[in-house]
Amino acid sequence: MSIRVFIADDHGVLRGGLRALLNNQPDMEVVGEAANGPDAEAGIRATEPDVALIDISMPDGGGLAAIAAVMRARPKTRILVLTVHDELGYVQAAADAGAAGYVVKKAVDTELLAAIRVVAEGRTFMDASLGLGLARRAMRPRATDAVSGRELTELTVREREVMGRVAEGYTNSQIAEELRVGIKSIETYRSRLMEKLGLTSRADLVRLALECGVLAPGKPAP
Repeated sequence: MSIRVFIADDHGVLRGGLRALLNNQPDMEVVGEAANGPDAEAGIRATEPDVALIDISMPDGGGLAAIAAVMRARPKTRILVLTVHDELGYVQAAADAGAAGYVVKKAVDTELLAAIRVVAEGRTFMDASLGLGLARRAMRPRATDAVSGRELTELTVREREVMGRVAEGYTNSQIAEELRVGIKSIETYRSRLMEKLGLTSRADLVRLALECGVLAPGKPAP
């Protein structure tokens, strides 16, 4: 019996390549596609796949919200994250949302195919490039203790909006388009919030966003 796979990614060319790759496997079949979170949830409800490939950075709420929604609507579907993001903060967030595996897009085709087969069997899969020990710890869902957001009190509303979208993996141009402001303004907001929070990298921002609940399973960016 073939593994029924659903692909959720906002890049049509990538979806086409994945569709061709998977449909060429004797034990896999692509049963649906979507370019954003809400369409992914609806499509997975309709097609009931065994495995869903979901990108973290998608329009209309992002992939983390989509993963959480899919797990509520179709818990039997196994979620495999396929993304460009290799920070462990994203791995943790995906695990908390209910993902069973995590693969970065730079992985070779054979690794992706192996990941699909592994999660379809009910096991978990982690991209080897993330570091096995740390990745295993990240894939264990955390306790849902409340975390204080006092670190964010100095941010303006707009800075919080930008922070949430940066943490979700959006580029500056994508944030500018969604918030309907110039890219230069987004760069300024981003630089200012990083300075206020004493952060030096996006990985640090993702960690803080997770700790403070800005980046949370099932919660769209502000």
